[in-house]
Amino acid sequence: MTRTFRTFALALALIVAGTAPAVADESTVLVHAGRMLDVESGTLRERVTIHVRGERIVEVTEGFAQAADGDEVIDLADHTVLPGLMDMHTHLTSQSGPAAYLERFQLNPADLAFRSAQYAERTLHAGFTTVRDLGDQFNVSVALRNAIREGRVAGPRILTAAKSIATTGGHADPTNGWAEHLQYRTGPTDGVINGEAQAREAVRQRYKDGADLIKITATGGVLSVAPSGDAPQFMDDEIEAIVATAADYGFHVAAHAHGRDGMLRAVRAGVHSIEHGTYMDDDVIEAMKAHGTWYVPTILAGRWVSEKAEIDGFFPEVVREKAATIGPLIQDTFARAWAADVNIVFGTDSGVSPHGDNAREFELMVEAGMPELDAIRSATIIGARFLDMEDDLGSIEAGKYADLIAVAGNPLEDISELRDVRFVMKAGRTHLAL
Repeated sequence: MTRTFRTFALALALIVAGTAPAVADESTVLVHAGRMLDVESGTLRERVTIHVRGERIVEVTEGFAQAADGDEVIDLADHTVLPGLMDMHTHLTSQSGPAAYLERFQLNPADLAFRSAQYAERTLHAGFTTVRDLGDQFNVSVALRNAIREGRVAGPRILTAAKSIATTGGHADPTNGWAEHLQYRTGPTDGVINGEAQAREAVRQRYKDGADLIKITATGGVLSVAPSGDAPQFMDDEIEAIVATAADYGFHVAAHAHGRDGMLRAVRAGVHSIEHGTYMDDDVIEAMKAHGTWYVPTILAGRWVSEKAEIDGFFPEVVREKAATIGPLIQDTFARAWAADVNIVFGTDSGVSPHGDNAREFELMVEAGMPELDAIRSATIIGARFLDMEDDLGSIEAGKYADLIAVAGNPLEDISELRDVRFVMKAGRTHLAL
């Protein structure tokens, strides 16, 4: 074998194996933005160029820069460019509907995986470039996250809790509502715990499964086939064990909670966020502010389930009653939390409502009294701070990932513009073009 042939064969083998030395690509993508929202200052900058090289923004300059040889120009001169949006409460592996309760017995993990890829792409095309996934089945969201990272499917950047953690019969018990002869003995691997030891084991199992954070169902919930939507479902020692063990692995803990007592237990134990928070009162607000706890409102989920509760047969009757009672309250809770200066970050619970409709949450937030700019910040720079990823995400600045979206109008004047995203770039790659 000649030296030349050996060299060629080695190079070919490296390419096939995906380990060939990367060739630096110095070409730049110039995004000409007619208007660009600076979420830090709250101003719209006119006629700017966002210089993108690889996955990152390298510079933002005034005026429309001229392209050098090999550069690409993306013309958004008639659009408003914003940072990619961030949704802190999604369920990318499922979507609610009348068939959902039966499908739990019909669908295999592979079925869920193919559906989740479709839901992920819809979410990305809606302008959401980063999401948290707060509860799945079969760890499908872990596989989805990895496939997106590897460029095998299109979707947002995902931080996932994998399977939520519940107590026996609780909101995330996978056999909740099943006939007795179909139930099996659930445990920490299934995300069902009783007592401190199992609480710690469940967190460690999530670490083993590849999760990025922990999700607990601190109270009952709306869509589970169980009578209570707000009763506490963990004892203090169980939540404390989860939070302490999660800290050892660098995990934040998100707590689904509708009822007051469950919220107080979760906040005092040190959870990072309260999801939904329907029956939040002054005591809960005071505790959340004292502990620096974040609130993820999910107004859209409340509105959606309350609307569907009016349709005969859409939900099982035990669910319908909860949806009609709890759903309409979340927007008012959000308004009180906003007025009380609670830390708020954007989240929709999409997967309850259809994937891709995430931006409807902005309209509900503004309707409840939050200014348009603050609503957008909650899904951009505030979301990045919430995730401890402010150095990489949340605004259009040099050094950050090139996560960009564009809309035709001015969302500071009409927030509904965010429901009609025309362009999406994630980490320098265009996923939705004009």
